[in-house]
Amino acid sequence: MPSHPLRVAVVCSSNQNRSMEAHNILSKRGFEVRSFGTGSHVKLPGPAPDKPNVYDFKTTYEQMYNDLVRKDKELYTQNGILHMLDRNKRIKSKPERFQSCKDNFDLVITCEERVYDQVLEDLNSREQETMQPVHVINVDIQDNHEEATLGAFLICELCQCIQHTDDMENEIDELLQEFEDKSSRAFLHTVCFY
Repeated sequence: MPSHPLRVAVVCSSNQNRSMEAHNILSKRGFEVRSFGTGSHVKLPGPAPDKPNVYDFKTTYEQMYNDLVRKDKELYTQNGILHMLDRNKRIKSKPERFQSCKDNFDLVITCEERVYDQVLEDLNSREQETMQPVHVINVDIQDNHEEATLGAFLICELCQCIQHTDDMENEIDELLQEFEDKSSRAFLHTVCFY
């Protein structure tokens, strides 16, 4: 079993829904966790599918919340966006971009294949210095509130199982296979090095 708590990063596109729900659950379970997005901007649903609300990663959750209340409080209350932003601002002040973080993690969990590819591209473009391994695992989670919650519990269970392995490097593939069978989801897994 690792001597320190797993350092976990959870990554989705905008660091709003899936990664933040997992961040919330993992932090309550005692994990050292951070969450990120990989997009160039933060996007939240708007009044129509082709009219999203787009923000810079420097925009705080509080500023987004206030902006949406001003635009249409009823719509954003009804679709759950204000509730989500309220949760987010209790966890941290603003979304973060994975590509801007230079911290090391033991485990990076992504919530969709496109994000997984972006994380791998970023990690592989960095100069390798310590050769410390980082396991990058993708769990496809639909970007809606219900799936984000179910996905967060699945991610938490996976992290707990990995935390309790005697030899993560040699046991992780078998563990992921068990999770694939149990959850009927396909997991992608790659090892990168810092």
